[in-house]
Amino acid sequence: MNQDALRALLEDLQQGERTVDQVLSELSTLPYEAVEGFAHLDHHRSLRTGFPEVVFAQGKTPDQVVAILTRLRERSRQVLATRVSAEMYAQVQGRLPDAIYHPSARILYVDDDPGRAKLAGVSVLTAGTSDIPIAEEAALTAELMGHQVDRIFDVGVAGLHRLLDRLPQIRKANVVVVVAGMEGALPSVVGGLVSVPIIAVPTSIGYGASFQGLAALLGMLNSCATGVAVVNIDNGFGAGSLAARINRLAHREEA
Repeated sequence: MNQDALRALLEDLQQGERTVDQVLSELSTLPYEAVEGFAHLDHHRSLRTGFPEVVFAQGKTPDQVVAILTRLRERSRQVLATRVSAEMYAQVQGRLPDAIYHPSARILYVDDDPGRAKLAGVSVLTAGTSDIPIAEEAALTAELMGHQVDRIFDVGVAGLHRLLDRLPQIRKANVVVVVAGMEGALPSVVGGLVSVPIIAVPTSIGYGASFQGLAALLGMLNSCATGVAVVNIDNGFGAGSLAARINRLAHREEA
């Protein structure tokens, strides 16, 4: 239950459209709800953080994912599951008919208000085309959390002119997510060109000595550019979530 839903519930009580017992029943599962012995859903999370609990599908059964998403959707207009394989989606598709699946990002979501106004100011960059799946995980996460996302793909340091050509566009953002594998150099370059926070996302893309993204992670952690924060390898969701929070704060300051 988000703040708008809670406000509507209390207004119904004030106007006599719901009884005290009905409101108590609605609020009874706000802290958390036990689901069939395998999950405790944190219905209070949207009140604390601005977005409902997100389901990490990897390691869960299709039945568990369906049960959790169904319960979350009863109280939230947007629900999100990450790391959903194509095989899992094939098993849950008919039971979640309104859900949208993005196979590249491995994201499954429901958005009951897709036309709502969104906050501009998030840019997502990739060094290469191979980094796009992780970038899309970040971009779709931020979009579902209520933000417009400007996607700028395949602008890595091997052809620096591609990045420089897009620099005026990038500088309009309040926060920039930079996704790169191999040696992970792109966030440092972008960090030296813009004044806003950079969220660096190392990917597991690369040849053997990249060690499944460890080389990119260490390169980003050792960035000489200031204002660069780093999330874990392939953690597009974490980057998108952080970008959404930063952009929300930027708009509060503007107001």
